[in-house]
Amino acid sequence: MAAMFSSTPSAIVPILALLLFLPVLYFFVSSHFLPPHQISISDPDELDDLSLFHKTIAMDATNFSRHSNRLPSIRSHLSAAVRRPKIAFLFLTNSELYFAPLWERFFVNVTLKQYNIYVHADPFVKIPPLEGVFRDKVIPSKRTQRSSPTLISAARRLLATAMLDDPLNTYFALISQHCIPLHSFNYLYDFLFDMKKLSRDLDFRSYIEILDDQPFLWDRYNARGSDVMIPEVHFDEFRVGSQFFVLSRMHASMVIKDRKLWRKFKLPCLNLNSCYPEEHYFPTMLSMQDPKGCTRFTLTRVNWTDSVDGHPHTYHPPEISPGLIYDLRKSNSTYSYMFARKFSPDCLNPLMEMADSVLFKD
Repeated sequence: MAAMFSSTPSAIVPILALLLFLPVLYFFVSSHFLPPHQISISDPDELDDLSLFHKTIAMDATNFSRHSNRLPSIRSHLSAAVRRPKIAFLFLTNSELYFAPLWERFFVNVTLKQYNIYVHADPFVKIPPLEGVFRDKVIPSKRTQRSSPTLISAARRLLATAMLDDPLNTYFALISQHCIPLHSFNYLYDFLFDMKKLSRDLDFRSYIEILDDQPFLWDRYNARGSDVMIPEVHFDEFRVGSQFFVLSRMHASMVIKDRKLWRKFKLPCLNLNSCYPEEHYFPTMLSMQDPKGCTRFTLTRVNWTDSVDGHPHTYHPPEISPGLIYDLRKSNSTYSYMFARKFSPDCLNPLMEMADSVLFKD
């Protein structure tokens, strides 16, 4: 009996060691081999967004007629002059704004009567305080995750906040922290508000990529399960495109008013490898509601030639040259690309060196 008890402590030691090691083993296996857990959107977050959307819709109904996409004709209380329309720059980030100094240069000598800045920064990520033109521009933000509906929510939150903040915001450009401008502010402004681009109804068109012939569409359509998208979205209505767009105010309003499609696109995916809701919600919705009001092209250049794990090519300092910028501007359409991604943070210095001589010299 004594011999049995004397051997017990030595037997317990490896068991305790195994129990202590199991959490470490689980963390390693889950982070390297198990599919990532998709963040769901909580009811409180959803209610917060709905409250914001309702305020924005009510404000727009008060300030604009049915054609809220036209040049604003709001007159100052102090003068009879028509105030200029603005571009709202919507920065969506889950990290530091690496190219903030380049954007500072982009906005230098530009009057605040022509633009506004809004930043959605993931509160679960520690980001250094923003300075310069980005100071005090962070809006109430929620957690975001790649390939999840949270990115749709963040973009809608940015749109609604910008619409509510300033009725003169007429175009809304969604931009990531890895994105850079390819032209000067004045070049972009003159391009967007070129009166020759107005439709017969005096409406401005949105610049959003809308594709319907990609081979992966069927898998992505069924990512939430077979026939889950029906009846709201049939497969022949399902579209894909870059999540980075420049929307007119009328289309931004359509986005925040939508409830029907959002109920389907916010559902969790069963097949995470085919789950990219942020690339489908906006092009699908606008293609269904106003296909003629969209150019079907994006103004943001992306290089997909050697993508890795769903990420586009990332440019590094040895690739940065005037020739690269000139090539990135070229498009298959009649207009130039205005932005480009994806650039590594250490590209900042070589880009700053050519900012005035290449990037912003039109």
